[in-house]
Order: sequence, then structure tokens, then C-alpha cells
Amino acid sequence: QVQLVQSGGGLRQAGDSLRLSCAASGRILSDHIMAWFRQDPEKEREFVAAIRYSGASTYYEDYSLSVKGRFTISGNSDMDTLYLQMDSLKPEDTAIYYCAGKTALLDYRLPSSYAVWGQGTQVTVSS
Repeated sequence: QVQLVQSGGGLRQAGDSLRLSCAASGRILSDHIMAWFRQDPEKEREFVAAIRYSGASTYYEDYSLSVKGRFTISGNSDMDTLYLQMDSLKPEDTAIYYCAGKTALLDYRLPSSYAVWGQGTQVTVSS
């Protein structure tokens, strides 16, 4: 069973940057679509970004409109760690962030289609 362990997160001011990490128990980035989601306690879990590699090259990359141009999803060369670089943070980015992975590309924006999840990490952005 694949395991995902997250690190990073914390408190930042609006306009700051922050990087989240998601370490996998194997080189799953080479054959999984990997994604970041976030959840405010009073809202449903929402899609943030996803990436799919083909070998060492990016095959597919997608972002929600709310983060496009500010956040960057990527993986390391060993294909076992996923990152989310968050720049120009806004108070509305405050949420618990989760990484997730699966093999099928279908419905990659739907959290219900993922079986493997990280433990979540809190990101708080003050104004």
C-alpha cells in the first residue's frame, strides 16, 4: 500500500510564499497522477493542482482557476516526492492541504476518485 507523508505548511502573511512536500513510499510519480486538494472546515474538499509524468517529462499539468499563475506543482527527479510551491499567498488560500495519488487519469479533479491520501497540513494566511 502506497503511503504519502506531508510536510511544510504553517502561518504566513499575504504575499508570502510557502512550499508543501508530499513524500511517497515509492517512485509513484512515474506512473500515478498526483494532486493537491484543500479543504476549509466549512467547505467541501476542492481541487488545487495535478500533475502526470511520462518518464522524466511532464505529460499533463492542471490548476484550479483560483491558484493558476500563483501555485506550481512539481515532483523531484527520483519521482518519490511531490511539491506545491505557493507564491503570492492570499487569506483565501487558508485551508488544510492534502496530497493524493492514483493511477487512472479519469476524474482527477474529483477527490472521491482518490484512494491514497496524505495526512493533511494546515496553511494559514493572514491579511
